[in-house]
Formats: sequence, C-alpha cells, structure tokens
Amino acid sequence: MKLISWNVAGFRACLKKGFSSFFDSVKADIVCLQEAKAASEQYDFHPQGYYEYLFPAEKKGYSKTLVFSKTKPLQVIYGINNQKFDIEGRTITLEYDKFYLVNLYVPNVKRNLERMEERMEWEEDIKKYLTELDKVKPVIICGDFNVAHTEVDIKNAKQNIGNAGFTYEEREKFTELLENGFTDTFHYFNKDAKDKYTWWSYMKGVRERNIGWRIDYFLVSNRFINNIKDTKIYSDVYGSDHCPIGIELIN
Repeated sequence: MKLISWNVAGFRACLKKGFSSFFDSVKADIVCLQEAKAASEQYDFHPQGYYEYLFPAEKKGYSKTLVFSKTKPLQVIYGINNQKFDIEGRTITLEYDKFYLVNLYVPNVKRNLERMEERMEWEEDIKKYLTELDKVKPVIICGDFNVAHTEVDIKNAKQNIGNAGFTYEEREKFTELLENGFTDTFHYFNKDAKDKYTWWSYMKGVRERNIGWRIDYFLVSNRFINNIKDTKIYSDVYGSDHCPIGIELIN
C-alpha cells in the first residue's frame, strides 16, 4: 500500500504544472495534499476509483487539506476540535481497519514569529489529539509540519537558528511529539542521509543548488514502524515549492 503526501501550494496551480502526470505515474493508494487553497468546484481533477475528501478553510483561497483514497475509510473526521485552527481546514483524519491516517498542515509562525503563541497552542492540541487516537489504534501522520527538526534537515542550519521553521520552540515541540510515541519514518530508514529536503525557496537557483529544508514528514506510531517497507522523497518532482514524499506499507 502506497501513501503520498504533498504540499501543492495551490492545487489549481499545481495541476497546471504536471500534478496529473505524477498522480498517474506514482499509482498511490492514498494521496494527501496540503495547502490546496481551492474549493472542489474550482478544479477539474476528480480521479475515477478514488474517494475524495476536502476540508475547506473559512477564508477563500487559503490553506485547505485534501485526500484521495482508493479505499473508503470507516469514518472521516474534520479538524481537531479547536475552532481557531479548524476554520483554516488544517486537518483531515481517516480511519481504516488497521490505522488512522491524519493529513495535516501545521500553522506557519510567519517571518516575524507573530503566530508563535498560536503555534504553541496548536502543538499542544495536536499532540493531545494524536496520542488519544494512538490509544485506539496505530496512527500515520503526514503533511507539512513547517519545521526542520534537526540540523541535518536544513542546508544552512547555523544561519537559520531562530528563524521561522527553525526556532528552538518549534523544534522542541516536534521532539516532544516523537517522545509521545511516534517515529519519523524517513529518518528511521535513512539515518545517515544528508542533503535530503522537501522544500526550497522560490528564489532563483535555490532549488537547483539544493539549498532546502526537510519540513514534510510521515510519522507513525512506534509500534507500527515494522509495517513500513520503504519511504521516499520525490525531490525531482516539481509543481510546488515543496516536493512529494511517500511511504509504502507492508500488505
């Protein structure tokens, strides 16, 4: 079973940049998108054989999470029961027989860190939400976490300490989440990997020189890690300032 996650930075724009070709070629069972931005009637991509779940934001053209799944989930949960974040369409949870899948788009603290207080509130709420799910059955979490966890996850670590996405506060909250029973799948399978990133600035030449950040993740409950066969970063796939990532489950 193959799962894909991708912050498309605007689904309509990504569709014009080859999203359909990637979708067809990757042959995933479940595709989770973040920052879709569009309402379902605003895009003409509704693939046959997939169930489609969109969590819109109250603000038009902002945020939104979207999931395409070949298997109909047992239930779908929109949000984490915090209206402040739920009106931004940041989280879709799908329950399957053997696991929960949570597709999330973590709030960005912004360049001047003005959303740091809200981000810390989010971190506490999402940790509580995920650990409660984990008591029922294993959890797979994917999406744009808007944080490079360690220095190996960012090209120029020393220059970026304290900047949005690489503050001590954000990194510590990511560590806390892992310590509450979750595993970073890419790191687990690629402990010695260097220069593996999922986001690059649109500034000229940045992606070509691979000056990036790894801020997109698949996490799983610790007890579920042996169900993961492989993990991948599709760094050669364009269409967004992020690239897709994926995991493959043992059937």
